[in-house]
Amino acid sequence: MSWYQPLPKTSLDFIQSNTSSKDDAIIDIGGGDSFLVDHLLDLGYTNISVLDISENAIERAKKRLGNKAESVKWIVSDITHFNPTEKYAVWHDRAVFHFLTDASDIEKYQQITASAIADNGKMLIGTFSESGPKKCSGIEIKQYSANLLEETFKTNFKAVECFFENHTTPFDTIQNFVFCSFEKK
Repeated sequence: MSWYQPLPKTSLDFIQSNTSSKDDAIIDIGGGDSFLVDHLLDLGYTNISVLDISENAIERAKKRLGNKAESVKWIVSDITHFNPTEKYAVWHDRAVFHFLTDASDIEKYQQITASAIADNGKMLIGTFSESGPKKCSGIEIKQYSANLLEETFKTNFKAVECFFENHTTPFDTIQNFVFCSFEKK
């Protein structure tokens, strides 16, 4: 639960500034039972998908949202096995990409984003920075610099902005993230 944020301000700011309509297709990668979907629904967004590998996390979110959960497309999948059926105006990933440590999984992620994001669509990737943890929930992760994130996605995306942010966990530890926003070429 170190990812927990009652108000995911960075993510909300990105989505609000990169959507032209409340009907734009938005996907939250690894959204599970985070509160981003709650805030998006409260803001009036109507085309939200949440993907998570954990069915239990998605069930917790559905229970928390009650009837509002019916307005969300819930997808239980490993991101490297995800087969998108629509094009997204906004792709949001806070803390999934850094779990992909194998080159073939990173390549699959690159291919999925290239096919799933609409032309001129926007993507926000938030990963542990080179100053962040080396493990998360006991699992090895890959740390990123802004330059490495930009380089990773440069074939299909233009980097718009990269910045660093400290996240205070519920256990009062600090985790440093690098966030990069991209626009599909």
